Amino acid sequence: LVSLVLTNKMDSTDDADNTEAADICCCASCGIAEVDDIELKNCANCDLVRYCSDKCQEDHRPNHEAMCKERAAELRDEIL
Repeated sequence: LVSLVLTNKMDSTDDADNTEAADICCCASCGIAEVDDIELKNCANCDLVRYCSDKCQEDHRPNHEAMCKERAAELRDEIL
């Protein structure tokens, strides 16, 4: 199973040397990291994965479709 979203989190503590946490997200299709000039967009249906472009979202759709439908149904149930 391919990891859909890679996140690297540094623990944030009250320590003065560690004042902020770093989150690095990657495109679920190509793996490009979200940096200064690259903004990733969440999947509009499930909000579980992020993509750098419409093409990457289309390319990854066959891999993501089943999980997306399941999560979207869960979100609809939570709203009701």
